[in-house]
Amino acid sequence: MLTAIRRRSGEVLIPAPVVAQVIRNPARQVILSRFLQQRHVQIVPLRAEDSFVIGELLGRTRTSDVVDAHVVLCAQRAGHTVVTSDPTDIRRLAPDIPLLLV
Repeated sequence: MLTAIRRRSGEVLIPAPVVAQVIRNPARQVILSRFLQQRHVQIVPLRAEDSFVIGELLGRTRTSDVVDAHVVLCAQRAGHTVVTSDPTDIRRLAPDIPLLLV
């Protein structure tokens, strides 16, 4: 799957809050740590100006997950597909965003 994603977009964007949500012990999560350090993987910071956009999106959609909203914002800006195992929350934030279910 990662090869297909790289072939399609050339880079994999991972919002920084996603990393914070999944990384617990980098020394024990060797595969994840190596993946995050690959040159085609870009960790996107949560910028101050993004927090306003995310807050407005959460308000419009009556949702509360900042991480999911940042994922949607990053994907929309880059024109990327969101890879997720839980599409329900992403769909509430952006019904038309392309999704790849895993």
